Amino acid sequence: MAMSSSAPRLRPEQFDRYRRHLSLPELGIEGQTRLLESSVLLIGAGGLGCPLALYLAAAGVGRIGLVDDDVVDASNLQRQVLYRTSDVGRLKVEAAAERIGALNPDVRVDQYPLRLDSTNAMEIFRNYDVIVDGTDNFPTRYLSNDACVLLGKPNVYGSIYRFEGQASVFDARQGPCYRCLYPEPPPPGAVPSCEEGGVLGVLPGMIAIIQATETMKLLTGVGRSLVGRLLAYDALAMEWNEFRLAKDPECPVCGPSPTVTELIDYQGFCGFNLEGEGNFKIVQARATDVSARLAASEEILLLDVREPDEITKASITGARSIPLAEIESRVAEIEAWRERPVVVHCHHGGRSAQACEKLAGLGFSRVENLDGGIEAWSLTVDDRVPRY
Repeated sequence: MAMSSSAPRLRPEQFDRYRRHLSLPELGIEGQTRLLESSVLLIGAGGLGCPLALYLAAAGVGRIGLVDDDVVDASNLQRQVLYRTSDVGRLKVEAAAERIGALNPDVRVDQYPLRLDSTNAMEIFRNYDVIVDGTDNFPTRYLSNDACVLLGKPNVYGSIYRFEGQASVFDARQGPCYRCLYPEPPPPGAVPSCEEGGVLGVLPGMIAIIQATETMKLLTGVGRSLVGRLLAYDALAMEWNEFRLAKDPECPVCGPSPTVTELIDYQGFCGFNLEGEGNFKIVQARATDVSARLAASEEILLLDVREPDEITKASITGARSIPLAEIESRVAEIEAWRERPVVVHCHHGGRSAQACEKLAGLGFSRVENLDGGIEAWSLTVDDRVPRY
């Protein structure tokens, strides 16, 4: 991080704004100046990114980059505290930058309304002192980790799901990286996203506070960081647990003999886009909308890709069953629907998203994923369908 060669100086209005920091001997004027001259990249402007952006901006971090290609949805407002109802439909980075500017004019906000991938990550990352990972998908987590290792940047990690969260700092220069903890990604669909499994609205704030604290410590050089440690939080039990992390000598990216020396295809590494349809964008269908379309006599194939034992627990009337693993071998059974609406569902939406990609790769042109799966159908359409 660049530091001014002259003695730290603050403007009178900055003395007033940051007075509580200046009163801390560990920070003082020098620490606050470091914050003002520092830069942080936030990957994701969602549940974690929103409180992170607010606290880092309020603290006076001079430059904040926001990477997110999504727009604000009404379902975000339960936990993404940067946004207002009037922001629905706007680019998240645009709405966030406006809010941050109103909070603290000292902060410069760089907007990246794009999807982070192997073609742009290195160029974006190299301009920031600290990278903060607030994503909810495994390809981006591995991408962020590898880019940070290759560039020698600290990666402030956080993840959330339902009532639980984790936080750590990965810095291969002095400790383990994310791959040391998770050498291989789970199979696609094995770990539901927050969209599929839900998340307690206040949970992201708890984990983001840890991430923001660690980021400020890294920028100012105070305290002991979470490098080599993982904090796990259980909101239902109100318990924190700490786990020690060791560097993996066989790590393919930060080990002594790395095999990953440049960014790779992370969608492929994590098992996505198996049919090569890298530009396929999944269309999400709300359960209530699908129900209304069926009630209006629209011909729709409801395709259930769960396993047979799950179907015995709960099913949607009229749905046809083909397990995910059998899609290719049994595609002839739904040949007549190649150019007609096919709405695919599973339990929460993860496996059905994979099925959508497979079907698109097989030439089906009107494939939709039932948002939230049969769980959403039970909650919003037909409560007679059992939840499990």
